[in-house]
Amino acid sequence: MKNYSAFDILGPIMIGPSSSHTAGAARLAKVAAIIAGKNIMSVKFVLHGSFAKTYKGHGSDKALIAGILGMDPWDDRLKDSMSIAKEEGLNVEFAFADLGDVHPNTVKFVITKKSGRIIEIIGSSVGGGNILIFRVDGEAVEFTGNYPTIIVRHKDIPGMISKVSTILYEGNVNIAFMNVYRNSRGLNATMVFETDTIVSKDVLNRIKCMGNIYNIREIAPLVES
Repeated sequence: MKNYSAFDILGPIMIGPSSSHTAGAARLAKVAAIIAGKNIMSVKFVLHGSFAKTYKGHGSDKALIAGILGMDPWDDRLKDSMSIAKEEGLNVEFAFADLGDVHPNTVKFVITKKSGRIIEIIGSSVGGGNILIFRVDGEAVEFTGNYPTIIVRHKDIPGMISKVSTILYEGNVNIAFMNVYRNSRGLNATMVFETDTIVSKDVLNRIKCMGNIYNIREIAPLVES
C-alpha cells in the first residue's frame, strides 16, 4: 500500500497558483540551498520541460528565488522574492535546457558561493508540493526532503555501509530509507540515509572521523507550518 503524505491528501499551504510550479519549486530550491550551505553568491536556474514553458505565468521564478533565500511555500514574502534577492545581493539567472528523460518539472541549480565553489543540484517537483532530488555535483542520489537526510560520500571499500550503519544505531538513529550509489567499483560511492530523527552533531562527527569519508551533507526535513 502506498504511504500518503499530507501534501497528497490536502495539498500544501502556499502562495501562488500551482502546487507543482509554486510550492514544489520553493521546496526544491530551499533544499538546494541547504545542500549548498551558507554564503551563496549567485544561482543559475536551468529550467526543463513545463518549468521552462510556464515558469513566469505560474510564479515558478519567484518561488525558486524564494526557496534559495530560505523561504517556505507559504511565506507571504514569496511574491517579493526578486526584489528581496536584489536587496541581499543575490544574483540570479534563468536559462533553459533539455535535461533528458526526467520529470517535466525539473530544474538544475548551478550555485556559486562567495568562495568561488560551484555546486550543481538537479531535482524535480513531482506534484502536490512533493519533490525529488536526484543528482548532486554530478553524482546520482535520491531523496525527498521529507525526512532528515544525510549524504555520505566515501571511498568504495568493503565495510563502509556496515560502519556507518553501526554508528547510527549506536546513536539511536533509526534508518527509514537507505540507498548507495557509485559510478565504478572501488573508487567513490555515496550513501544516502533518510532517518526518523535528526542526526546529532556527535554522531555526524563520529562518521566524519571513521576514515575514508570525503564529506557529509546534512539536510533537515521540510515541515509545513
